[in-house]
Amino acid sequence: MITIRQALPSEKASIRKQRIKSYEEHAKQIPPGHWEALKSAVSSNADEQEGVELIVAVEEGQVIGSVALFPAKSDAYTGLVDMLDYPEIRMLAVDPQARNKGAAKALINDCIRQTKESGLPYIGLHTADFMEAAVRLYERLGFERMPQFDFEPANDGIIVKAYRLSVT
Repeated sequence: MITIRQALPSEKASIRKQRIKSYEEHAKQIPPGHWEALKSAVSSNADEQEGVELIVAVEEGQVIGSVALFPAKSDAYTGLVDMLDYPEIRMLAVDPQARNKGAAKALINDCIRQTKESGLPYIGLHTADFMEAAVRLYERLGFERMPQFDFEPANDGIIVKAYRLSVT
């Protein structure tokens, strides 16, 4: 059974390593510069910014996935996109060995729950087309495109696409 909880401070380093492992499958699909930018982003300490919730999925005592929930009006993408009026899901990652068990969906649902409880009407995220499974999951959960908040982090033609979900 998968449980969702706040990450412990002692888990942060292993969570960042797990993120890289989770995203590595994309390294062969994208230009090297884009991979380096993505790798840098998912392994960064951006999840330590004030107000960020680092949430983990645990199975049999092991962290199998994580997500960072950035608060509304935070600089979730270090100046690459305007600060948004709603929380942002970032760095969703599930260990490749633990996929297809519902961890990603459970992590997203916890972010949605927290957003509803905060009284905010929306939650957002950014992803790219090469993350096909993630895009399918977000769309199945009802996230809708918000192209006005797209950005191109590595000037290589790969657009990081914005999505938003109404939680009211």
